[in-house]
Order: sequence, then structure tokens, then C-alpha cells
Amino acid sequence: MLRSLKTMLGYELRANDGEIGKVDDFLFDAVAWFVRYLVADTGGWLTERQVLLSALVLGWADAESETFDVGLTMEQVEASPPIERDMPVSRQMEAELHRHYHWVPYWQSPFPFTGTSAAVAARSIVPDVDEDKDEVQGDPNLHSVREVTGYHILATDGDIGHVEDFIVEDESWVVRYLVVDTGNWLPGKKVLLVPSWVQQVDWLERMVYIDLKRESIRNSPAFDPGAPVNRDYEERLYDYYGRRKYWEEPE
Repeated sequence: MLRSLKTMLGYELRANDGEIGKVDDFLFDAVAWFVRYLVADTGGWLTERQVLLSALVLGWADAESETFDVGLTMEQVEASPPIERDMPVSRQMEAELHRHYHWVPYWQSPFPFTGTSAAVAARSIVPDVDEDKDEVQGDPNLHSVREVTGYHILATDGDIGHVEDFIVEDESWVVRYLVVDTGNWLPGKKVLLVPSWVQQVDWLERMVYIDLKRESIRNSPAFDPGAPVNRDYEERLYDYYGRRKYWEEPE
């Protein structure tokens, strides 16, 4: 099912034996375009400490009760490596986290997720990493949803708006779409863009460059945040742009 990440911020997190906090942020891989981690704010339980949870341990997100089931115990979460607020996540930090939970490190596997993301992942997420160097710099591919929200989107011939949200598959956590608010250019209109259409992201200037012209985006199918993204809408979107549909790509 396709879900908005923005709407899941603030969801309650339930471990196997009790509540552990709320969703504060998501960290996504900007090369392979899928969510690696959820940032949990533990509130008063662990003195406002934040912890990272792999997307692999997340269960069903219940929109009605606004809760996430997490396949861990409170003791496991409490003993997990701490993270520093507003600091990059280093590869060494990731390694410690994976050792603690006995997770297989995704950078050591060509298939960290199953399904349609596997082929993309195999091509893009196995860089050689110097852990000592990365301890200082952090993983350059990991980015915060809160941070990237608001980035300007530039077509090949000008500005079209800004990133408002991300639409993901709630089982594989693949980022399927960027939600773009066209702002003053097309007041009231929001559109979806596919990550594979991104030519470049300038992280310093907070700019996302898209391989499309403004006129084609102007006439594209409008996106209604209040309506689910179903296959009918996706068919119309891909047919409009004449692009190959992700569900038709080989596994």
C-alpha cells in the first residue's frame, strides 16, 4: 500500500511489550530511494533520547489509531546504541546498531529488501566505505525526511515548487514518489514526481533537479493528498509522461 511519510510523523510506536515513543523522522537512502531507518523519540521513557529503528522491524502502520507495531522488546530498544540529535549517522554507528540487533548489514548484501526495489538496490548501495573516515562525515546517502521537505524543485527550464512529502510502499519502504507543492507557480496544485526522474540533488543549496519541462508538469495529473494513490492514478501518471511503469519492470 502506498502511504505518505508526512502523515506518519508522530505515530505512536509499540514494542512487543509496551510503548516506546513516537515517530520523529525517517532517514532515506537518496541513491537507492528507500527508507533505511525510523527515528524514534522516546520522550520521558528514556529521558527524551532518540533511537534508530530499521525499517525492516516495522510492522503495520495503523492509520486509524496512528500507531506502529515494532518487532522488538523495550529492553532491546533501551540497550540500543544512542544517537546524537541533528548529527549525521556514521557507518560505524550503523554497524553498532546492526550488531546490537543482529541485523544483516544492508551494505554487505546486494538485496536488502525484496520485490521491485531489489534490482535498484543491487546497483546502488554497496559502496566501499572507510568506517574511520565515515565516523566523522556520516553516510552521505542518508538524509532526513524533515530536512529535505521544503527543498526547491527545478525543471529543466525553471522552478516548479518545493518538496512537500514522500509517498512510500509500506511493506518494502521504497520511495515511489515525491509530492511537490507547485506554490505560487500553480496555486493549489500538487503533483507527484518519480525519484528516477531526478537528475541531481544539490544538498548544500537545497535544490532537486528534475528531467522534465515546466509545461509538461503544468498539465500532469493533479495529486489530491486526501485521496489514496491507487493503481488507476499511477497508470494515468506514467502514461501521461510516457515512462515505463515500475510494476512492469523485471524483479
